[in-house]
Amino acid sequence: MSNITVAWDTLYSFVEDSFVGVGVPREDAKICADVLLESDKRGIESHGVNRFKPIYIDRINIGIQKPVTEFEVIRETPTTAVVDGHDGMGQVIGYKSMKIAIEKAKKYGMGMVAARNSCHYGIAGYYATMATNEGMIGMTGTNARPSIAPTFGVENMLGTNPLTIGLPTDEEFPFVIDCATSITQRGKLEYYSRIGKTTPAGMVIGSDGNAKTDTEKILVELNTGEAALAPLGGIGEELAGYKGYGYATVVEILSSALQQGNYLKMLTGIGENGEKIPFHLGHFFIAIDTNAFMGTQQFRKTAGEICRALRASKKAPGQDRIYTAGEKEYEVWLTRKESGVPINPAVQKEFITVRDSLKLNKYKFPWE
Repeated sequence: MSNITVAWDTLYSFVEDSFVGVGVPREDAKICADVLLESDKRGIESHGVNRFKPIYIDRINIGIQKPVTEFEVIRETPTTAVVDGHDGMGQVIGYKSMKIAIEKAKKYGMGMVAARNSCHYGIAGYYATMATNEGMIGMTGTNARPSIAPTFGVENMLGTNPLTIGLPTDEEFPFVIDCATSITQRGKLEYYSRIGKTTPAGMVIGSDGNAKTDTEKILVELNTGEAALAPLGGIGEELAGYKGYGYATVVEILSSALQQGNYLKMLTGIGENGEKIPFHLGHFFIAIDTNAFMGTQQFRKTAGEICRALRASKKAPGQDRIYTAGEKEYEVWLTRKESGVPINPAVQKEFITVRDSLKLNKYKFPWE
């Protein structure tokens, strides 16, 4: 079997109907599908339909994630809010939180929301782009189950903790930097596992301090504590891994201290007796209205000029192009806009399993 492309309308409909089939309200299911497929639009397979069944459907089915999201604002000021997601759908919590931040920014120039008791909220860039679509600067971050070892350590303590920033420009796409504070993230390793790829040396450190490359073993040992992801920059100080370690810690604190949520080893998803339990993740969302400074159009123009100057700068020998953040993702969307998403054989099987278990018999996929 090989990758087979599925049309967007089929994917949106199927993912939405599947979420509804496991108890997610229709309007919330639309949000979840939109966040999930935005990742595939940008070519970020590690957070798209590759994670549809194992991260969301399966967690709902085993009872560690609630399909109906009880979104509660527990504290609020004109420019800030603290919300509790009560272990509901992370995408719904993220969407509603950033909406609040944006509305506050429209009134007061800036808005920030801290969320607790959430679940995996999908591609962080989705929420930053919600802000850029309004001409605003958008920032978000989330903690996650322990994966990263501190510099000079081998124990997985911090999550992959993305620090994501979106900036509006005068181009067809915003500048969006959306990446983990580790060299790689667990989702990419899960993707490597699906396609049978070995993990490149240097991404993962074993408890003995040596690099690990066996993807299947790594995914097991990340849970047993025998392996940990290296922070952005790499192992030790020589390649400045302490910088990734520091930024991961910033995200951990902002995702827990403001909202008095869980952190570090409290986020393993494993109970005292080894049973699976809710992850109780935390997020933060910031929206800054560029119009409150020197004007949105002026900001867009300057941001665009900076990006164009960087792309036009002198290139290294053998390189024909320099990119700015968000550009490659935009080009993936242009190539996939009409065709759809390539679905790998492992996910093809998962689609059939979900469809059959929920009796969504109206769907017939192109690989059948």
